[in-house]
Amino acid sequence: MKKNKVAFWIATVFIVLWEGLMPLGTLLFAPQYINAGTKPLGYPDYFAYALIICKLLGVIAIAVPQVPTKLKEWAYAGLTFNLIFAFISHACVDKNAAFMMMPILVLGILAVSYFYQAKIARLSNKKTAGTGAYHQTSVA
Repeated sequence: MKKNKVAFWIATVFIVLWEGLMPLGTLLFAPQYINAGTKPLGYPDYFAYALIICKLLGVIAIAVPQVPTKLKEWAYAGLTFNLIFAFISHACVDKNAAFMMMPILVLGILAVSYFYQAKIARLSNKKTAGTGAYHQTSVA
């Protein structure tokens, strides 16, 4: 179980840094660059702010152990959609291979985080099965 948690936290910390802290840092310390990733793709100015808020909520949901599993799954889904649409946007608009592959790479790391989160939850549920006790799964 310890190996599963280590793999989960390595992948999850990367996702928290990439999808959460980088956009937040841009918002707080370099707001002139907020639209640097979305404007060239044709998105309106407000889209970057909405995206940052959604990313922050998503990484909080997947990183905080007390968040219910169902909510974590919604967060993983939202981050997955974001990365898929980032790939599609870059493929359709700027066709830059590096910009196209970065969301796919991050999506792979997100998949590792999800896989180990689900595995840890399954193992935790097996430990409490048949005891009659309610157990909130977490990865802490």
